[in-house]
Amino acid sequence: MRSCVRAPTPVSSYHVPAPCVFCQIANGELRAHIVHRDHDVVAFLDRAPLLPGHVLVMPAKHVETLDDLPDDLLAPVLGAVRRTSIAVQKALRAEGSFVATNTRVSQSVPHVHVHVVPRNKGDGLFSTRLIWQRKKYEDDAEMAEIAKKIRTAYELLH
Repeated sequence: MRSCVRAPTPVSSYHVPAPCVFCQIANGELRAHIVHRDHDVVAFLDRAPLLPGHVLVMPAKHVETLDDLPDDLLAPVLGAVRRTSIAVQKALRAEGSFVATNTRVSQSVPHVHVHVVPRNKGDGLFSTRLIWQRKKYEDDAEMAEIAKKIRTAYELLH
């Protein structure tokens, strides 16, 4: 898989392309708690989750926005989103899930990704104001444990 770059970052009087963090995860250059990986898709735990078990699902190759996603990747990505939703619900005994993506506005990383968040009634994700408070996992061990549960549930779907 080739590494990708995003828009140039100014350095002094010249520009150096900044690496795409999500491509680095897809290429294995950056560590992440992967819950699913295949030729087309990578799914991993968000480091600053809305709720524990918050997974990001993305194409393995660099695509900036949903608008740019080629038709041949729609089924693999959306299929992985559906399976991830089922897996997080089973693994974490959630009542449902919240699935969302941003295109440019509020898109923190310019590599298309879909958020899959396990939900339960009263979990506090939505209140009278739509302001999401991100939380941190206590430590890497907690992330590893949750990732393992989701990965196991995901594998049982096949």
